[in-house]
Amino acid sequence: MARLIISQLAMEKLLKKYGAKRVSEPAKTALSEALEEIGKKIGEKAQKYSEHSGRKTIKSKDIKLAVKETNF
Repeated sequence: MARLIISQLAMEKLLKKYGAKRVSEPAKTALSEALEEIGKKIGEKAQKYSEHSGRKTIKSKDIKLAVKETNF
């Protein structure tokens, strides 16, 4: 398995913010993997939008468009 970018602590804080009393290590890992996969899809689409606009830099509008166009 590749090293995760999003920390386990961040996953625990996120889950607890929305009501979890306790969070298992496998749950933190599962959420981190899921969010990284979603981030990968959004990043790839945003990169295409920036290139289509003749830019090398991804802007917030590229991210917003990629999120809108990605089915979640």
